[in-house]
Amino acid sequence: MRRPAPAAGAVAAVLVVGAAAGWAVASAAGEEERALPVPAADSADAGFARDMAVHHQQAVEMSYVVRDRTDDEEVRRLAYDIAQTQANQRGMLLGWLDLWELPKVSADPPMTWMGMRAMAAGEDGALMPGMATDAEMERLGRLNGRQAEVFYLQLMTAHHRGGVHMAEGCVRACEVEAGKRLAQGMVEGQESEIRLMAGMLKARGAAARP
Repeated sequence: MRRPAPAAGAVAAVLVVGAAAGWAVASAAGEEERALPVPAADSADAGFARDMAVHHQQAVEMSYVVRDRTDDEEVRRLAYDIAQTQANQRGMLLGWLDLWELPKVSADPPMTWMGMRAMAAGEDGALMPGMATDAEMERLGRLNGRQAEVFYLQLMTAHHRGGVHMAEGCVRACEVEAGKRLAQGMVEGQESEIRLMAGMLKARGAAARP
């Protein structure tokens, strides 16, 4: 069944709630790190926090789009879980930037902290690894039922692969232990969801995009 497109306010509300919850957790984690030096604005820690917050925001938006394009409970449940998890993690990342008194945006291109300045221009809004283009997001919003499910699973699989790549970069290069732990948790959680989505795609006669 086709539902109305999700109101921007609904997605914004989830992001705001996630930011509030994440800030509380980030504050607690920040107390643990209080004795350590604050990372620099151009550090891997700050770059990861800024870039992954943007990356997560698209995943939340994508998940709320598909929940309004299908009645399939398995896909809707997965989309809800991803949206809630990534909204909360995004709140933690932004909370750390607040605690460190660092800007949430940078004059440097995305992915500079991983030595990937060359991809900064992106393609049609896809600023970082795995991100969907603006055209792909628009297409998802036009599809319904099985087509929407398959396209969402394909987009989210690519999104997760990019997210895992970024999180692994933080595990290697970040210095704040709380950030490294969060990044490792992202790797494990998203790899598990990639395997789950592969099975869901197979059940729908489809596969992840190369």
